[in-house]
Amino acid sequence: MTNSIYISTAEPNSGKALVALGILENSLRKSSKVGFFKPVIGDFNSGKEDEHISLVIEHFGLDQTHEEAYGLTLKRANELISQGKKDEMLEIVIDKYKKLEERFDFILIESSDYKNSITLEHSLNIEFAKNLAAPVLILTNAHKKSLDDCTDSLRVAIDEFKSNDCQVIGAIVNRVNPDIVTELHRGLAEKFASKSMLLATIPADERISSPTIRDIAEHLDAKVLYGVRNLDVLVDNMTIAAMQMQNFLPKIKDNSLVMTPGDRGDIVLGTLSAHRSQNYPNIAGLLLTTGLEPDDSIKKVIEGMKDMFPVLSVKENTYHTANSAADVTASMRPNDLTRIAYAKELFEQHVDSKMLEELLSTVKIDGMTPKMFQYTLTQRAKKKKAKIVLPEGNDPRILEATAILATQNIVDIVLLGKKDELVDIARKNAINLDFDLVEVINPVEYVKFNEYVNTLYELRKHKGMNLDMATDAMSDVSYFGTMMVQMGDANGMVSGAVHTTAATIRPALQVIKTKPGTSVVSSVFFMSLPDRVLVYGDCAVNPNPNSDQLAEIALSSAETAIAFGIEPKIAMLSYSSGSSGSGEEVEKVRKATEIAKAKRPDLKIEGPIQYDAAVDATVGQKKMPGSEVAGQANVLIFPDLNTGNNTYKAVQRETGALAIGPVLQGLNKPVNDLSRGCLVEDILNTVIITAIQGIQ
Repeated sequence: MTNSIYISTAEPNSGKALVALGILENSLRKSSKVGFFKPVIGDFNSGKEDEHISLVIEHFGLDQTHEEAYGLTLKRANELISQGKKDEMLEIVIDKYKKLEERFDFILIESSDYKNSITLEHSLNIEFAKNLAAPVLILTNAHKKSLDDCTDSLRVAIDEFKSNDCQVIGAIVNRVNPDIVTELHRGLAEKFASKSMLLATIPADERISSPTIRDIAEHLDAKVLYGVRNLDVLVDNMTIAAMQMQNFLPKIKDNSLVMTPGDRGDIVLGTLSAHRSQNYPNIAGLLLTTGLEPDDSIKKVIEGMKDMFPVLSVKENTYHTANSAADVTASMRPNDLTRIAYAKELFEQHVDSKMLEELLSTVKIDGMTPKMFQYTLTQRAKKKKAKIVLPEGNDPRILEATAILATQNIVDIVLLGKKDELVDIARKNAINLDFDLVEVINPVEYVKFNEYVNTLYELRKHKGMNLDMATDAMSDVSYFGTMMVQMGDANGMVSGAVHTTAATIRPALQVIKTKPGTSVVSSVFFMSLPDRVLVYGDCAVNPNPNSDQLAEIALSSAETAIAFGIEPKIAMLSYSSGSSGSGEEVEKVRKATEIAKAKRPDLKIEGPIQYDAAVDATVGQKKMPGSEVAGQANVLIFPDLNTGNNTYKAVQRETGALAIGPVLQGLNKPVNDLSRGCLVEDILNTVIITAIQGIQ
């Protein structure tokens, strides 16, 4: 079951407020813990708030502030994008959304208002829906459109979301000509009908779509001369009065806003008379242009009338004012109870709320985007801070990563080395590291150094190690850091920026040792592809595992995936799928699959299977129909190190994927290895991964 829905529009003025009110009304009947969120809102002046946010929070009494209900302003989003900081923008949105998610059972997410570039904002909405793992409900506007126009607009929007791995659960066409509602709904059903797709058509209703005098006054920045209590009256028509009175009066329609230059006293008086007469339609208001106001004698007439309709004044000429007023769109305000009631009624009549509820209760968003994965990792690490030892404190990359980790308060860091040397390295490399936030240990001067030496001696004396050898070994930062983890003075260790993989793993095998029932230490990479996160194993440790070892690597990788929030679907990779191939290598994978399934029948495991059949739904269906893993695999086990290492590097290079790892598995306590060519980002991710391993 999902706990959210993302309302996205295919174009401006598609009636998000109406749909949002309807969904929230239904949601609050089932739970009081309902929230509202907009990833990006339009820019607003100090003291003002986003209208949609104010509407839903105030009307429904939602337990959240305006600040909590949005990610960032459109101006700030544009600034970050123009600076090449799109990832930072996504992190801000995800962070604010996740804080709401912790408090509410259900969150309605509403897209932007298309007040900037439609193409840019549509692209952002796709990014947000994907990274917030929310099913999408698409809205479009049928005003003055044909059936083909509506279906084409929806088709493009649906295809774009689906091609970016977003799950679309419905489409609503709003502002439909009442005469063609049935025909349009039938046309939509023919093109989009599905048991997993809600379709609805909502007729245009002037009670919802007509602006109020207040909307027009705010849009034109008009001065309200009279009738301030009646600003919320609806305007159904706009009439320009530039002719003689006898020609103007027949043109008045019900609920008209009459526009005329401020010095046309005859029109002002005629409008007042028509409004009072039972023989003429009701007047919504009077808009005086050119900055002129009625003379005192006419003002006296107006001031003597009770319950006066609004009279507005603007400086611009009539032509400019009329054009600007035509652009006004209706807004819904918290105190506009009548219009809110109409909106809820329309939604209830024309949208199958029961079907929407069923879709939300059954939909499951598979996969995890890289940004969401990294966010989740960081938050888990912050929740229960681990202490991680970094033996290679004299490497500038390590110091730069430490500065970031310390500033963000993600983990507690222990650097090994001489403090004055590390401070000097940081200064020379312009690294702004506050050494008061980290612990620096010189191994040979550490208070527990002799205790560590004796412990290592006891562990290794059966292998011929004496105390002198143990002392020499403990002077090595890799052994010292490993012993800190073993003795509980650190939760984990990350090394390898300078040292070889063997220099990192050997002390761990000798001191920390493998978990009970585990015969092989292996590794995985978390491959953060643009649309999902995959687990690759083993790409760093075991050159040519046998069937038993391969099965163990698969099960260890599954446990690692589970520990990091990924529900494993395991593909045992080979150069053939199912029973189509034969040979020694295929048989090794086939046997490993059987062993793994026998040990863990609760896991979804498939093999032998080719890579394309494992990750591509179309290929998987053709090659292995009916498989629960084919086309959906997220844990991919390679038959040997040569295949795995080359594949992960090829995928990383060709797709730009972020490879996090190698993450070692099978040890009693976490020690992880870095590549000697690692970047600061690699160090950050590996430290965070190690921290999570260390606090589980």
